[in-house]
Amino acid sequence: MTAMVSDPKLQRHSASRRVVYAALAGNVAVAVTKLAAAAITGSAAMFSEAVHSIVDCGNEGLLLYGYRRASRRPDLVHPFGYGRELYFWSFIVALMLFALGAGVSIYQGVHHVIAPEPIRHAGISYVVLGLSFLFEGASWIVAWRSFSLVRGDVPFWTAFRQSKDPPAFMVLFEDTAALIGILIAAAGIFAAQWFDKPVFDGIASILIGLVLAIVATLLAVESKSLLIGERATPALVEAICRLAQEQPGVLRANSALTAQLAPDQAMMALSIEFDPALRTHEIEACVARIEQSVRQAHPNVVALFVKPQTKEQFEAARRARFGTIVFPAIHS
Repeated sequence: MTAMVSDPKLQRHSASRRVVYAALAGNVAVAVTKLAAAAITGSAAMFSEAVHSIVDCGNEGLLLYGYRRASRRPDLVHPFGYGRELYFWSFIVALMLFALGAGVSIYQGVHHVIAPEPIRHAGISYVVLGLSFLFEGASWIVAWRSFSLVRGDVPFWTAFRQSKDPPAFMVLFEDTAALIGILIAAAGIFAAQWFDKPVFDGIASILIGLVLAIVATLLAVESKSLLIGERATPALVEAICRLAQEQPGVLRANSALTAQLAPDQAMMALSIEFDPALRTHEIEACVARIEQSVRQAHPNVVALFVKPQTKEQFEAARRARFGTIVFPAIHS
């Protein structure tokens, strides 16, 4: 039996969108400023920072495009909607950060290490880096507050691994990499001046590229996991099983198989043991009540499939499919 649950009025993580818009506005201004400074000073580290900001602008644009594409309504070809398109574009963002941001920075750094060039008008670089740090810092604060609001008391790394909303942590990671990169660029320019060895500028550019490569790898791994298909949170399974078990005629809510379709969309196949005395129309009425209660309490569950199944059948099917993996369950 199936019960489709949807709510067209849902707003898809508007807080995350605001974070992306804030980051895009800041990065456009920073990128233009850094490019001008790189052209004037000839600094490889400054050029790497400019490339980083340009890539970040493109990344935020792709994330916003992904939000728009993911918000399309379901159709016959994609009956569960287009939510995972946001995960696809998030993965592309990670690849761009690695290929363009890290790749260009490391290439420029190696080039300037092999053929170092003196830095001109270094004072301009310090002013630009200082302003960039303020702009990036402001964007980082917005991203940090948004992510902290979502994760609550959950440890940072756990919240990152469990997050179903890539832009919520992508902007935070990008801004963190930007702040670290600015500090490395400033240190490289200072060392090049202090020791009169322009090679330090190239080394700074290589270090910036390595920082971007590490961040891009983390983002790619998490985005790939979401794109392939992750389960919804165990807390959601627990809550819906409790709702189902409260209904008259339900002996036991065994557990559920879930799939995250988008940051605010999940699909669930719920295994329920009904009272054997119930007739077909009574089971249908019970499913309808479960659907109604789930719609009211959890509108993010856009598809709910209910399978009548005894505990023994459920356990046998679970072992056949997943071996010793334990599913969240509600026990009477």
